[in-house]
Amino acid sequence: MGILSNISGKEAVKVFKKIGYYLDHQQGSHMILYNDQHGYPPLCIPNHKELAPGLLAAQIKRAKLTVDEFNQMRKGGKG
Repeated sequence: MGILSNISGKEAVKVFKKIGYYLDHQQGSHMILYNDQHGYPPLCIPNHKELAPGLLAAQIKRAKLTVDEFNQMRKGGKG
């Protein structure tokens, strides 16, 4: 399992967009993302400067990714 570095909520959203998620709306400080194409569950990402590693890991798992896949997409890979 890969290591999660501290990233912002906006940076996490950019990575999730690469697999088909889109920003539907923002409720308070939380960005709500959906992926209708694959029937994945919605994600709720806080719009914070730094996300807690446990929270980010849980959202990665909900998106049916591994931490390594997430990190690869973050560095510019397509997944």
